[in-house]
Amino acid sequence: MNFQNLTVIEKPIFYLDLAFGRAKKRAELVRDKIKGSSKSRINKSKDIELAKIDIIRNVLVDRLDQILTSYPSFDQLPEFYKGLVKCTLDYAQVKKSLGAINWCSKKVNDFYIMYKKKIAKCEDLNKINQYRREYYGRISSAIDQIGKELRELENARKTMKGFPAVKTEKNTIVIIGFPNVGKTTLLYKLTGSKPEINDYPFTTRNINVGNFKDSQLLDTPGTLNRFNKMNNIERQAHLAMKHVAHKIIYIFDLTESYPIKDQIELYNNLKEFGKPVIIFLSKVDLLQKEQVAEFKKKFKAIDDVKKLKELI
Repeated sequence: MNFQNLTVIEKPIFYLDLAFGRAKKRAELVRDKIKGSSKSRINKSKDIELAKIDIIRNVLVDRLDQILTSYPSFDQLPEFYKGLVKCTLDYAQVKKSLGAINWCSKKVNDFYIMYKKKIAKCEDLNKINQYRREYYGRISSAIDQIGKELRELENARKTMKGFPAVKTEKNTIVIIGFPNVGKTTLLYKLTGSKPEINDYPFTTRNINVGNFKDSQLLDTPGTLNRFNKMNNIERQAHLAMKHVAHKIIYIFDLTESYPIKDQIELYNNLKEFGKPVIIFLSKVDLLQKEQVAEFKKKFKAIDDVKKLKELI
C-alpha cells in the first residue's frame, strides 16, 4: 500500500485566494460575452454575480472533496496499517478533522444554493451586490473555521507519507532486534537498500523496505524487551511481526550493547507470534572466535550473509 499520493493540504487563505481569483477571471469572461447584448443591466449583473458564486462553489467543493477522497478509509485498511495509523497519529482527531472538512464542503454548497436563489430572484442592483458580499463573507468564515483541522490533516499526511509501502500479500521477512544491533546494515547487505545508519539508539524510526528475490524484507525500529509498555517507535516492529511477517530474522549482538539475557528473553517472547525465526549473529568481527562458535552451537545461529540468503 502506498500513501505517497495523499493530497497536500494548504491553509484556508490558499483555497479562498484560489476560488476568488478564478471567480474574478470568470466574471471578466462573462462580462465580455454579454457586452453589447440586449439584456437589461439587472440581468447582466445577475449573470456576472451568479458566475462568480458558481465558480467559487466549484473550486472550494472540488478542493475539499479531493482531501476527503485522497485519504483512505481507515476502517477498511489492512490491520497492519490500521495499527500504524493508531500508533503514529491521533486517530480520533484525524477522523474528527475529516468530518469537519466534509461539513465545510456541504456548507459551501448550501450557501451557494441559498444565494443563487436570492440573486436570481432579486431585481435590485444594490441588493445583488449585497448578496454577493454576504456569500463571500459566509464562505470565508466557513473555510476559516476549519483552519485547525486542515493543519491537523497536513501533519497527518506528512506522517503517513513515511509509512512503508508494504505489499501485505507478498512473502514478508521482518528483521527484529534491540536498537543498534545491525538491522539496517543487514538489510543493506541482503537487498542493497541503504537507509540512514547511525550509532545511537532508535536510528530507525520507521520501517524500511527492501526486496530480495520474491520476498520483501522489513527493517524495523529497535524494540526493547517490554511488550507491555512499548513506545510508538517500538510498536511498529510489533505490528510488522504480528500482521505481515511470514518469517522473522532475529539479530543478536554479543558485544553487549544490551545485556545478553535481555536479548535472549526478547527472542523467547517472539514465540507468541508463531512465525519461523532465523537467528543471525552480528558484529562477529568484534568477538572472540570461541564465543561465536559457542553461541552458534547453542542457538543454531548463523553469521554468514551468504548462508542467510539461502534460507530466505
